[in-house]
Amino acid sequence: MKFRLEHNNYNVLDLERSVAFYREALDLHEVRRKEAGDGSFILVYLGDGQTPHSVELTWLRDRKEPYNLGDNEIHLALSVDDFEAAYAHHKAMGCICFENKEMGIYFISDPDGYWIEIVPQKS
Repeated sequence: MKFRLEHNNYNVLDLERSVAFYREALDLHEVRRKEAGDGSFILVYLGDGQTPHSVELTWLRDRKEPYNLGDNEIHLALSVDDFEAAYAHHKAMGCICFENKEMGIYFISDPDGYWIEIVPQKS
């Protein structure tokens, strides 16, 4: 048996705001969308154009209150080829929520409060 990572899921309150954030912050783009026939949910899959892994954003029509993220210890991590440029971009966006300069990483927060780790690409 061989398993392969397919996607990570985040439930979001404002789908278009989240799609725009992931596009601007991480250059992730919609690769497919599934809408329930009754309009109760929409799934949007975002990809980086390089790997088969995707981020699934789930919007639920009846959800109005923010999701309880607990201690927010679960996160997505992305590597970037130009760490300094990414840091400057995220700083300008105002989405950096935590930095660990000793480890050479930082985290950004999406519109729903999910953390995303940014690490330099390994040589």
